[in-house]
Amino acid sequence: MYKFSYLFVALFLVSGLSAQDDMSIPKRFDYGKMWTFEYPPKEWFKEAYNFSADDKWFEDVRKSSLRFASWCSASFVSPNGLIMTNHHCSRDVVTALQKEGENFDKNGFYATTLADERRHKDLFVEQLIKVEDISTRMLSIMDRAKDDVQRKQYQDSAMAMIQKEFSAKEEWKSLRIQPVTYYSGGKFSLYGYKKYSDIRLVFIPETDLGYFGGDPDNFTYPRYVLDCTFWRAYDENGNPLNTTENYFKFNPEGIKEGEPVFVIGNPGNTERYRTFKQLEYDRDYRYPMQVEMFTNRINLMQKEYDKNPNVDLQNDIFGLSNSQKAFTGILGGLKNPSLLARKKATEDGIRSKTKIKKEDYWMELEKAVDGLKKYASLATIGGPGGIKGNIVNLIYSLGAYEKALEDPTSVQKLEKLKKEIPELCKDINSEKEKEYFATYLQEMKKFEHPDNKFVDKILDGKSIEARIEKMLKKTDFTDKEKVDKFLAMDSKKFKKADDPILDIARILVPKYNEAVSAFQSSTPRRRALEARIANSVFAVKGTNLPPDATFTLRISDGVVKGYNYNGTTAPFKTTYYGMYDRNASFDEKYPFSIPARWQNPPVELLRSPLNFVATNDIIGGNSGSPIVNRNKEAVGLIFDGNIESLPGNFIYDETSNRSVCVHVGGIVSALKYIYRADRLHGELLGK
Repeated sequence: MYKFSYLFVALFLVSGLSAQDDMSIPKRFDYGKMWTFEYPPKEWFKEAYNFSADDKWFEDVRKSSLRFASWCSASFVSPNGLIMTNHHCSRDVVTALQKEGENFDKNGFYATTLADERRHKDLFVEQLIKVEDISTRMLSIMDRAKDDVQRKQYQDSAMAMIQKEFSAKEEWKSLRIQPVTYYSGGKFSLYGYKKYSDIRLVFIPETDLGYFGGDPDNFTYPRYVLDCTFWRAYDENGNPLNTTENYFKFNPEGIKEGEPVFVIGNPGNTERYRTFKQLEYDRDYRYPMQVEMFTNRINLMQKEYDKNPNVDLQNDIFGLSNSQKAFTGILGGLKNPSLLARKKATEDGIRSKTKIKKEDYWMELEKAVDGLKKYASLATIGGPGGIKGNIVNLIYSLGAYEKALEDPTSVQKLEKLKKEIPELCKDINSEKEKEYFATYLQEMKKFEHPDNKFVDKILDGKSIEARIEKMLKKTDFTDKEKVDKFLAMDSKKFKKADDPILDIARILVPKYNEAVSAFQSSTPRRRALEARIANSVFAVKGTNLPPDATFTLRISDGVVKGYNYNGTTAPFKTTYYGMYDRNASFDEKYPFSIPARWQNPPVELLRSPLNFVATNDIIGGNSGSPIVNRNKEAVGLIFDGNIESLPGNFIYDETSNRSVCVHVGGIVSALKYIYRADRLHGELLGK
């Protein structure tokens, strides 16, 4: 589960079901298990695991966990401020810490002494110190509103007032206060974070280990990857923390199959409260378009990479592939009739228990969603962007430029566009740019709505390839001097200017702006209806259902458990033996290569567990989360979900949905037998 992108891969594969299982029947935890700390599921823990967790237990695990910058999770794992998170959460930021001649990707990094730990000036972690439920006060003010617009105004003013009040309280003064809304306005909280801004690198493995298996293994299991990094928090005086009261002790042998485990982290975003009709829209419009766009761009970039391999392009391909797999997995779940039937049955149950007064929220939201379908392709994939190619971005920049010329207050925008447009004109005649633009037009043609056609007007009776050839042959935007003349025109002259690229801009840009406006103008109404629906769900189910993920701290329970897949069984854990077999099976080629120091491993390492799976409910943002046992001991480190977890964006099903974790036994063994990292090894084991 990578930070780019709240996260996932492939089609939803239902496996391991007995004949009597019916996937269309609603399950108790369809809305997931991402519990908030305001409403901890004490009774459920007791029912499911015969485990009575008291307030002190929840407070300890909350304060031991961290938010890692703005994209991942982490935790304290020693009393001296040692922090554990993922390699993939850290690898983009550690590059800035390399000295001349160093290569962390190739060789990793280990600070032999405290003095060798290296500070990253922009990195920070946050610890959730205070949590306050302010729902009663908020709702008492909001309930005075006459309509949804006024209700939102009251909500904003009440939140600002309460936040100001808490910021003056002694125990909250030094904290960063974050207001949090749950259940689309059914519950409200204030969170107080302590921020640590002096964060120093202690250890990161080579990319061959931290990213073993690369894109082919992303979102799969069995896995064999040492996806970990260790940092340390220092105080404001530049000293390492030495009084960290809340931290997770390492237990390399702390789990076995069937044992309950708990993930404490910051899941980024889920959409489990979307209505059945919204999910149909996602299935038929939103995700097919995104999957197509990402797949096409990956193919284009791969052709470019095959001609000119380079690390930056490889990283770009991986980032897109990560998103492509994520959306493919979600789409696969949406195409599963049983899962959608399950969502429909749950929704019908809620509606049957909701008193409809002035309007049916579900029906009104359906109307609003139906009205957006004809704008879907333009709003979803039709706009400009870094992966669209220079011709598309030039078209949009020219459209913006023509509009800005008419506005005397747009001086700064015009100056920016005057610098941007000549840069975009470079190489638009190249085969690469032609191919990108052809791909864009093919996508627009494929997905344009019958009630909102415009591509044929752009093509002017020609094929896509012929239209592009004629456009580039006749345009003046391939000539620098002529471009400068265009940019010297006043508004009247520019409006009269005739050029095939400008002609396309005058068709495409207004259509895109119309689509964006349709979505934006309907947003307040849709959000208000979504809030009413979420409140209806909350009114029926209460805090027995957790709210959608919001990149705030949650606790998710589960059990260590393998599962059936592809006609076989995935073991609950893997070992280093498996990693070496995968390395040999792929002839030691990237992304299954290993560094020289890993070439002759001792048997003790080979037998060590490396990764494992559990049924805990996670999603993007949970990367770097600790997974602990009932004794509050760290037994693993979350780094991914499996293929079957991908529909977790809209529904949770624990049949085959698994969190994929680094086993702390594998971390300890690597530090001992390969890296000889005695100082870190001893600190993790409390020696």
